[in-house]
Amino acid sequence: MSETVLILGANGRLGRTLVEAFAAAGWRVLAQARRPLAGAVPHGVRSLATGVADTAQLVTAARGASVVVNALNPVYTEWERHAETLARNAMDVAQALDALLLFPGNVYNFGESMPALLRPDTVARPSTRKGEIRCAIEAAMRARAPALRSVVIRAGDFFGGPGRGAWMDLAIAKSLDQGKVVYPGPRDRAHAWAYLPDLAQAFVAVAARHAGLRGHAVLHFAGDTLTGDELVSALAEASGMRQAPRVGGMPWWLIRAGGAVVPMWRELAEMAYLWKVPHALDGSALEALAGALPRTPLRQTLRASLGELGLRVAA
Repeated sequence: MSETVLILGANGRLGRTLVEAFAAAGWRVLAQARRPLAGAVPHGVRSLATGVADTAQLVTAARGASVVVNALNPVYTEWERHAETLARNAMDVAQALDALLLFPGNVYNFGESMPALLRPDTVARPSTRKGEIRCAIEAAMRARAPALRSVVIRAGDFFGGPGRGAWMDLAIAKSLDQGKVVYPGPRDRAHAWAYLPDLAQAFVAVAARHAGLRGHAVLHFAGDTLTGDELVSALAEASGMRQAPRVGGMPWWLIRAGGAVVPMWRELAEMAYLWKVPHALDGSALEALAGALPRTPLRQTLRASLGELGLRVAA
């Protein structure tokens, strides 16, 4: 009999990628979302429309789930209002089900003083409100152990997978067909990236070991680490461009100034340091637990990503 995973926020970019990955791996998937899943739904997937705040009803509907994945992601400008509440809801559900809770972490925890290589035991020094919120969520999971078993799988900036809403598709590659790339920072700094279908496989691999996991753990997904120049070159190759693209930057001075009246600009400006401070993720602990993980070649991931965005792809 296949095991059951409850994916909270299954209609989001990460959530939908996880639905596909767990279903392909033979899991019975309970996909919690406010709206029905878009497109074709894989075999073995059942939608749950119950809200995450209705813990009792959701626990009843998900009885038997051995793993819960928190893929809930509030609107970027509303993190302060909703992120911790949604995270607590996910903890309540997982704890009531006696299930392992998996949470997608990011690098916000480490702030502007972060070292070039981020390990699971790297000390958190958040320098933004969003970083403080992320630290508070992880501290809450840690404090609930051993009653709650939880694992943070930390990754870099997402790309690939369904939908839009990440740096790659909203800014960097948006005008690639017109021969232009927009890069948000100095092009000689290393930046951590996570191809969503590969990251989803890491979640599946950790979930498969749920029975042996106790307490709270933090794992890092290495993904791809690229300087701006390396990314621009790889995008040009993946799109089949015959000459190097024009590279523009982000008008950060204007974004900061406009943040007083445009909430999204304010949020983006707060995180601008991520494009200036070089960083990579050490994935050795994850691979020690889960074994060798699938690693799609960069050229293939970028070709797939550009194709999903309706952009030109090299023959």
